[in-house]
Amino acid sequence: MTLEVLVTRIDESIPLPRYSKAGDAGADICSRVEITLAPGERALVPTGLSIALPNGYAAFVHPRSGLAIKHGVSMVNAPGTIDAGYRGELQVILINHDPHESITFRKGDRIAQLVIQRVEVAQFVEVELLPGAERGSDGFGSTGRA
Repeated sequence: MTLEVLVTRIDESIPLPRYSKAGDAGADICSRVEITLAPGERALVPTGLSIALPNGYAAFVHPRSGLAIKHGVSMVNAPGTIDAGYRGELQVILINHDPHESITFRKGDRIAQLVIQRVEVAQFVEVELLPGAERGSDGFGSTGRA
């Protein structure tokens, strides 16, 4: 299934989002600026792109695994959520987790992946008691006990 997503470029030299291989879930998005992140530093990096999603869809910005393993770069708020009604420039909050090395991104370098997904709108209904479940109210990490 193919979904048409309208895109405008703030900077015509920045490529449109692009899937690297057939079957990829994420389309690569690039930096609109040159920026250097020192160890532990984070920055809001503009992509030069704005999108218009149809109602019932959202875009999720994910880190690139290659940047994570090779350079320790990730996103502070992974995944970032882009709602259907947002029309501003897409920006990515990158962080350099490498303890020793800075990293420089040049204009046009791939910095993240954009995943488009169908989303449901929930109607929240308050009740006195929730129905039972096998897990119950056990919290984070409760299924990994030895």
